[in-house]
Amino acid sequence: MTPELTILTLAALWQVVHFALYSVTAQMQVGSKYALSPRDEPRQLSGKAGRLQRALTNHFESLILFAIAALVTTYSDQATPLTALLSYAYLAARVLYLPAYVWGWTPGRSLIWAVGFGATVVMLVKALT
Repeated sequence: MTPELTILTLAALWQVVHFALYSVTAQMQVGSKYALSPRDEPRQLSGKAGRLQRALTNHFESLILFAIAALVTTYSDQATPLTALLSYAYLAARVLYLPAYVWGWTPGRSLIWAVGFGATVVMLVKALT
C-alpha cells in the first residue's frame, strides 16, 4: 500500500474518533432519550458538543478532497516522496485541528486547517502535472 493510501486509511480512522467524541458529548448534552428518538425536532448543540459537531463536518469535507488526491496520486502511479510528505502533513494537520477547534485556538486553528488544505491542493495539482 502506498503511503498516500495508508494515510487515507488513518484519516478515515481519525474520522471514527471524531464521530465517537462528538456522539458522546452530544448525547451528554441532549440526553439519551432524545439521542435514541427519531429527532424530528432538531436541537442546536452548544459548547464543546457544538464545536465537535462542526469539527466533524469539517473533517468530512476535507477527507473527500484528500481521498481524491490520494487515490488519483496512487492509481495514476504518481506517488513520490513529496506526495507522501504532503499526506503526512495533511494527517498531522487534521489530528491537530480537532483540539484546536474544541479549545478555540485562534488563529492557530485556521493555520492548522490551511496546512491540511494546502497539502491536499498541492497533491491535486501535482497529479495534473
